[in-house]
Amino acid sequence: MIGPEGNQLGIVSIDRARQISDEAGLDLVEVAPQAVPPVCRVMDFNKFKYDQEKKEREAKKHQKAGKIKEIRLHPNIDEHDYLVKMRQVVGFLKKKDRVKIDLFFRGRQIEHMDLGRKILDRFIMDTQTEGQVEKEPSLEGKIMSLVVAPKKS
Repeated sequence: MIGPEGNQLGIVSIDRARQISDEAGLDLVEVAPQAVPPVCRVMDFNKFKYDQEKKEREAKKHQKAGKIKEIRLHPNIDEHDYLVKMRQVVGFLKKKDRVKIDLFFRGRQIEHMDLGRKILDRFIMDTQTEGQVEKEPSLEGKIMSLVVAPKKS
């Protein structure tokens, strides 16, 4: 058993442990039930729970949520426009964000899916140094999409 100040009291009967916790005005908490004999501690359980939740909230503040950025383009994209989009994708990947590249087909462009696939394959080749393909290019309706994630270091 561990006392209210953190000192070890040794092996104590359950009745004696309850009596010590009542005298201190605190709770008797079993902290290691798998140990032989089980380890109990005299503490303020509500304060303990509050401190645990506070630590978890603090840890959540320092976590970076995985954002997903979206780039939209069309199959008849010009070379300069492609390079601008490429720079944006590389910038997002350097900031450790995932990037979803959506290629929209309008009207009869859907008949030339091979052109769209070539553009997405070019994106894959150009982003190999910064990122890796998380989701292969797939067609959903009139949108062909690809997800690129930053490389794990």
